[in-house]
Order: sequence, then structure tokens, then C-alpha cells
Amino acid sequence: MGLPESKRFHRFIPLEEGFFLAPEDRSDRYQIVECMLFEGRSVETKKGFYQRLLTGVGEEHGISPQDVEMTFIETARHDWLIRGFPGDGSS
Repeated sequence: MGLPESKRFHRFIPLEEGFFLAPEDRSDRYQIVECMLFEGRSVETKKGFYQRLLTGVGEEHGISPQDVEMTFIETARHDWLIRGFPGDGSS
């Protein structure tokens, strides 16, 4: 995604069995990934991220592409507050 290694934020929301319903054709390894980011990245960049995600979870965690769903949630920089400042650099 073009971010430096130090710019990584993760939030995991574990759910107890029975509170996370999966489609019938998914396994018990089914995952939903939501990625919040500033708007403006190219379709090619996002598709490249999808591919790296599928490769990574497959190789490192044995999760099938059938068990992964992902969405990007894009917002304008001015809609973010980061360390007390708007994400677009304005004051």
C-alpha cells in the first residue's frame, strides 16, 4: 500500500463461537478483513494488496481464498484526526 513499516495499525475483534455467522460454503477459518484508509489509491494498488493478503494468509495460516472476504473503506484525509491534527495537514 506504499506505507512505511512504522505505519501499521491493527485491530482484531475476536468473536465467540456462535456470534460470527459464516456462509454455508465457508470453513471455520472464515475471515472478514476491513481496511480503513485515505482515499486515492489506484485500483491496481488495491488489487495487489488483495493478492498479497491471500498469499500471506494462505502460506502463513493455511486459510483458503474461499474463506477470505475483504473490503476497503476509504475516506478523505480531512475526515481523519491523527495525533490531534486533521489528516490533510490543515489546522
